[in-house]
Amino acid sequence: MSDRLLAAALFVAVFLIYNANGREVGNYDSQPTKYAARELLLRGTLALNYVVGATPQLMERPAFVAARDGRYRSAYSPVPAIVAAGLCWPLWKAGVIDIRSPLGANVIAKLSASILTSAAIGLAFLAARRYTSSRRAAFVALALGLGTGYWSTTSQTLWQHETVAFGLGIAVLGFTAPDARIPALLASGAGLALAGTSRPQLAPAVAVLLLGVVARAGWRRAMIPVAIAGVAAAALITAHMQWFGTILGGMPILEALHPRVHATESTFTLSTDGFLGLWISPNRGLLVFSPVVLGVLAGYAQMRADRWRGAAPWCAAAALAQYALYSAYAVWWGGHTYGPRYMLDVLPFLVPLAASVGMRNLPRASIAALALGFTWSVVVAGLGAFVFPNERWNLMPEDVDRHHERLWDWSDMQIERAWHAGPSPQNFSLPPFGADG
Repeated sequence: MSDRLLAAALFVAVFLIYNANGREVGNYDSQPTKYAARELLLRGTLALNYVVGATPQLMERPAFVAARDGRYRSAYSPVPAIVAAGLCWPLWKAGVIDIRSPLGANVIAKLSASILTSAAIGLAFLAARRYTSSRRAAFVALALGLGTGYWSTTSQTLWQHETVAFGLGIAVLGFTAPDARIPALLASGAGLALAGTSRPQLAPAVAVLLLGVVARAGWRRAMIPVAIAGVAAAALITAHMQWFGTILGGMPILEALHPRVHATESTFTLSTDGFLGLWISPNRGLLVFSPVVLGVLAGYAQMRADRWRGAAPWCAAAALAQYALYSAYAVWWGGHTYGPRYMLDVLPFLVPLAASVGMRNLPRASIAALALGFTWSVVVAGLGAFVFPNERWNLMPEDVDRHHERLWDWSDMQIERAWHAGPSPQNFSLPPFGADG
């Protein structure tokens, strides 16, 4: 089977798995994006006036913002909504989905998120294939797609992470190309532009990878991806200025809520909580929820051999830069979520490192540990997809956003709660699983 066919097969497989729970797993903050996507399809606008007019209670939610142009808008980037509308338009026109139905926005959210995340897995396989055999590249892709929050979070609703996953998948595939040809440079620029405008918090990683393009391809050729990313950023800033009067859009409005909602007094803080918590917190640590990621460390030797000539060192540097930002963020745990939501943005950069492990002969003990870590990671991610938020860990016995000590409570782990809670009653509620009443 050719690499492209295998990538397509991986896309189909994970897409079916992502939709096996038959529901969208959204939250308060993700709702404006899916409604904006539907409004763009129905009325050709990203404004949410019709939405809040039909459901006035939504005006009380911080992510629905009364913008300076007199319209209600999402506090988050409009890019994921635009991408989702583009994906769903042909399906709507062909009669495959009904976006006017009561669950139409939910269908848009789940379908577009699962498509984009599944595509990211196919792209991860193609990038990994440049370092190792097709079998090992498929393992890397499946570990990313089924052994992390890509299954339990990214693929379950439309917000930011799903578009970031797809954009970074394109960027890493272009960046790992063996030579700096025009298609690879275009892919790097387009992918970084899509990811960076979907989630501006990715600025550190985007900057590092663009610097890597300059170092590996030279200034002249690097101007292609730099220009693409720059034009995209300028377009987003222009929209933010017009709608909110600030280059950061609606984010300052959300950040101002931290003292009341998250019991923090600043946006950033230098503390060991975030630096360690994103890795080993029992309720937000990446190595607790997805220990298969430890296999990346085995690729360190190859990264050292490549030095700065190869793609892996630059990808690792981008991952570290992004991790540094998130770990210094006061709300490093990511609010009411399942597992390390912020670390999902770091994972695509680790694909070259993970794939380079396949170039070295690992001891049997390491292979056994990797298999065990993969099994645990898949089970934990599956629990999130079928159970969260039915375990009610984020709110009981106390709201984790205000009682941060719970993030370090090994006696009350979110994973264990999910194991005992049972499947969410909302499973199989989306068409064609249930009635769209």
